[in-house]
Amino acid sequence: QVQLVESGGGLVQAGGSLRLSCAASGRTFSSYDMGWFRQAPGKEREFVAAIRWNSISTYVADSVKGRFTISRDNAKNMVYLQMNSLKPDDTGVYYCAGDSSNWPKEYRYWGQGTQVTVSS
Repeated sequence: QVQLVESGGGLVQAGGSLRLSCAASGRTFSSYDMGWFRQAPGKEREFVAAIRWNSISTYVADSVKGRFTISRDNAKNMVYLQMNSLKPDDTGVYYCAGDSSNWPKEYRYWGQGTQVTVSS
């Protein structure tokens, strides 16, 4: 079992940046593939980015490619999502996900989410 806690969300103007963090509990974190998802109001949750357990491979959605970067620090049990050039369409609740059952888009564990609001 692993617990995931997101932080770093907030209100930002279009064109700005935010860095989301996901703190994971559990000694097996370093073996888990991880991901980020988001859900906008009235829409289904969508994939944003994913990273392999050893950081050897990352994958990002076309909608955020070139603007968002996923990274991790296994020594700290942390996963990050650096978000640059934010747009109002990036608004939503962002979720951290861990222990992929079918990388990069299916996971066993989920955090509670952190709100990101981008104003125009």
